Amino acid sequence: MDSTSITRRKFISAVGAGALGLSLGGILQGCAGGTQDADSPDAAGDDGTNGASAKGVIVVMGTGSEPAAGFDPFANWGCAEHMHEPLIQSTLITTTTDMGFVNDLADSYESSKDGLTWTFIIRADVKFTDGEPLTAQDVAYTINGIKASPISETDFSMMREAEAPDATTVVIHMVRPYNALLYLLAVVGIVPEHAHGSDYGSKPIGSGRYLLEQWDQGQQVIFVANPDYYGSPVKMERVTVLFMEEDAALAAARSGQVDVAYTSAVYSGQQLDGYGLLACKSVDSRGISLPTVEPGGTKSDGETEYPTGNAVTSALEIRRALNSAVDRQALVDNVLNGYGSLAYSVCDGMPWASPDMKVTQDVAGAQALLEGAGWVAGADGIREKNGVRATFELYYPANDSVRQGLASEFSNQVRAIGVEVKVQGAGWSDLYPHQFTDPILWGWGSNSPTELYNLNYSTGSGNFAGYQNSSTDGYLDAALATPNLADSYKLWQNAQWDGATGTAPQGAATWVWLASIDHLYFTRDGLEVAEQKLHPHGHGWSVVNNVDQWSWK
Repeated sequence: MDSTSITRRKFISAVGAGALGLSLGGILQGCAGGTQDADSPDAAGDDGTNGASAKGVIVVMGTGSEPAAGFDPFANWGCAEHMHEPLIQSTLITTTTDMGFVNDLADSYESSKDGLTWTFIIRADVKFTDGEPLTAQDVAYTINGIKASPISETDFSMMREAEAPDATTVVIHMVRPYNALLYLLAVVGIVPEHAHGSDYGSKPIGSGRYLLEQWDQGQQVIFVANPDYYGSPVKMERVTVLFMEEDAALAAARSGQVDVAYTSAVYSGQQLDGYGLLACKSVDSRGISLPTVEPGGTKSDGETEYPTGNAVTSALEIRRALNSAVDRQALVDNVLNGYGSLAYSVCDGMPWASPDMKVTQDVAGAQALLEGAGWVAGADGIREKNGVRATFELYYPANDSVRQGLASEFSNQVRAIGVEVKVQGAGWSDLYPHQFTDPILWGWGSNSPTELYNLNYSTGSGNFAGYQNSSTDGYLDAALATPNLADSYKLWQNAQWDGATGTAPQGAATWVWLASIDHLYFTRDGLEVAEQKLHPHGHGWSVVNNVDQWSWK
């Protein structure tokens, strides 16, 4: 980082000193065309809007949205748990607002009956921004490279390889059927084989809607429209993204220096002159993992061996009682200020969600369940069984005000059934050692059913509960192996509850799901934000998936 550049810490201090305009102006060097303070003499745009340019926008995202390795799909750009369209690069297909699929680079595609071969025919009229044509070989290079990359956050383990038998045909050979493949490919940006090297992340060449004009690491990134883009004309020609902490984002909007600023329910009641509040619906669910095994074991995560098990949550009756005790509506009303919805699973509202995941609050029933299982209330109201006190620590990321509020309210609610929850905020480096031993308040959610697989399969990457069930594994494997996604919905639902087994609250009760949050943004009056898809987990890049179609009144 340039030592002369303003840091976010200095930015916040400058706000307190009344020097916001000067400080933010320093961050925005090189951002001509972005929106300025509406009171500025230069604020009138080409058509009388409040923007310095009617075709530019300044968006504030959280610091965690900045891609650590730059804008390279071989690392973490557009992928993993924060899935979004890569903007700079084209994708084979894209998703619609109702999560259907439409072609982008692909003219057509098909899967073999056994699901082991996918064939894509791509357009022949697409060029990278260096003038070189995009061919099927570039597509195959990208897919194979992501699979082989040690720093990739895209899971292509279900693929064997991609090949390009000619300039417009891509054939993907699978290790096993995987009917959710299209969801992955909808966010995989295609890179040029001839221009992909170690510095690609900071100097990306693509064929998408935008070019990277400037990246000041730790501060901002500026995109400009690709003049040779083959798709629909870009309306918003310049996009500046600033990376700030939540309080700094609020201050930037309050000062009128930005057009869109992310915020949370904690600040949703703020009234900012010249701004409205945009609430984007999401499948971004907040839930608490409940370790299901007794203490004493270990589990590998990468190269690290972690302890497993919890003496309290390993009791099935405790996990079921916690699910019944929660007043989810109160969480939405009081913590989220109404900007969210009740959550019972990681996929509520999606066609693969099971109605059997829903649980009605029943405090008296939860108390009776614990009494019947031998958990006796002590003088302070906290239950105990065989010398084990019904108390555990609940961890959450300390920089997340919403999760802090949810954790505190959850703790208050379950005390009514005699369970003591000690809330602990910590940084992620301190949270991960507890991932298999203590409940953690996580954020998950995807536009793909694979989130169910990752969280509930015996060897799933997100199986923090340590849940192992051969029936559940069988349903999940069968669901992914079903050639047509729609035909697999019942299998996904059975993995959650088949009438006898599953992860549902009446079954193994491996999680307590609380609420799905709305993604909130302060937006400048006059900015027309195009219709949003359901946002996945990650309050950041998803909002600009269609920024090319935004406009000013």
